[in-house]
Amino acid sequence: MKKVKLRFIDLFAGIGGIRLGIEDFFGPCVFSSEWDKHSQITYNENFGEIPEGDITNIKEKEIPPFDILLAGFPCQPFSNAGLKKGFEDSRGTLFFDIARIIKYHRPRVVFLENVKAFKNHDKGRTFGVIKRVLGEMGYTVYSKVLNAKDFGVPQNRERIYIIAFLDDVNFKFPSTLGVKTKLGDILEKKVNPKYTISDRLWGGHQRRKREHREKGNGFGYSMFNKLSGYTSTMSARYYKDGSEILIEQKGRNPRKITPREAARLQGFKEDFRIPVSDTQAYKQFGNSVAVPVIKAIAKEIYTSISSFDKELKNENR
Repeated sequence: MKKVKLRFIDLFAGIGGIRLGIEDFFGPCVFSSEWDKHSQITYNENFGEIPEGDITNIKEKEIPPFDILLAGFPCQPFSNAGLKKGFEDSRGTLFFDIARIIKYHRPRVVFLENVKAFKNHDKGRTFGVIKRVLGEMGYTVYSKVLNAKDFGVPQNRERIYIIAFLDDVNFKFPSTLGVKTKLGDILEKKVNPKYTISDRLWGGHQRRKREHREKGNGFGYSMFNKLSGYTSTMSARYYKDGSEILIEQKGRNPRKITPREAARLQGFKEDFRIPVSDTQAYKQFGNSVAVPVIKAIAKEIYTSISSFDKELKNENR
């Protein structure tokens, strides 16, 4: 498959998970932005560039021309949401910075990613404002919740993807791969004993789970083994106690997953370098995306744009 030469920018870039899924089909990346200094280190180690800092301080005129905008942006309440002021509704939020860049550059494609709950955030007003703002700028908006475990990654991770096109393309989200996953496929054979949790921490996990059970709810740690089909969702707080994903060990306390396993759980390739501490690595992978899902969406964007451009070329003959 020949890469389409469409330039893209990587906003709220994190460690570049969305970029990794996109650059097999499009490129080059002409600009990136990420405010977290530790994520900047990992990004630079893997892509050879240090992202610009706080997006609120970046002027849209200073960004090079581009065709695709990528942004795994934070979810924020909209102070004026529901007042139907369009572009003005987004002021005071980080989406406003995305919107002003879109308004100035008019990229062909906007690729946004967020948590599943985003669609109902602030009683649906946040999502409504974003759809309205993009629509008023001439974009056709598509959105869907996809789960990483349906795309070959052994993690139950649902995220909403919002794809907007300036062209009148025929786009559809990718179908699930239909491949059964198994946690054992990404677990390391030999693991440093430091990832085995202490007696004190294990005791605390067990106590809290008992307390929750007595209250009639299912909260508490989650245990998995190599035969498990997939884990629960890895979060940025995983570094604190590892409670959402603990791995069984015979004759020992359970262990946390290693940073390399965390990378694999998000579909990052083996050559992706991890130059930061375990704490920062857990935060970074927990905040990142499942790369195979991004790649599957990118393929559909590629197909849509390629078909549109071919039809356009035929019409102009």
